Amino acid sequence: MRVAVLQFPGTNCEFDTKYAFKKLGHEVELVWHQNQTLPEDIDLVVLPGGFSYGDYLRSGSIAHFAPIMKAVKTYANNGGKVLGICNGFQILTEAKMLPGVLKRNNNLHFISKYQHLTIVENNNSFLNQCKKDELLHLPIAHADGNYYIDDAGLESLKTNGQILLRYSDKDGNLVAVNGSTESIAGICNKEKNIFGLMPHPERAIEMILGSTDGLKMLQGFKN
Repeated sequence: MRVAVLQFPGTNCEFDTKYAFKKLGHEVELVWHQNQTLPEDIDLVVLPGGFSYGDYLRSGSIAHFAPIMKAVKTYANNGGKVLGICNGFQILTEAKMLPGVLKRNNNLHFISKYQHLTIVENNNSFLNQCKKDELLHLPIAHADGNYYIDDAGLESLKTNGQILLRYSDKDGNLVAVNGSTESIAGICNKEKNIFGLMPHPERAIEMILGSTDGLKMLQGFKN
């Protein structure tokens, strides 16, 4: 599998993401934000975490105007798979490639810790190696991770199986980590080829890091 990982000014997880996918045996190419085309014959585009353009205005609000994003939208509209992690998720919502918005955490503090998550839906190429209601343990690190969507949008997410992950405790009970609507931590689009999540699977791929649960998530794209 060939993976393209985007780089914006302020991105800081591109090399972690590259390492994770190379660990799984994939070819990985970094793509600069000013490029106007994606590499040929790729199987996945990843928008990694960080602080694109310094998070000025709003997280992801400037990055979605970058030249490379036009190519990403075309790729996704043609059925290509796109994954946005943390800041990448924020960029995808700003670009209207995923519904809803990411707001400032309800406590107004940057949150950085390991967090339990519950798998809500696994009928997709991202989480097909996981079981429904399975608990994962992944790092989170964000100041603007408070996912919001209105009532009509929330019902649409539920109807179409677009809610992928929710924040929970070690027993699977939902918890309010950052104020997200119904503790949502990750979603996908209706077509299930665009995915966004606030936790960092690329930071949970070796036990020396505290967890290997991230590998199980990223392995899904191989199928």
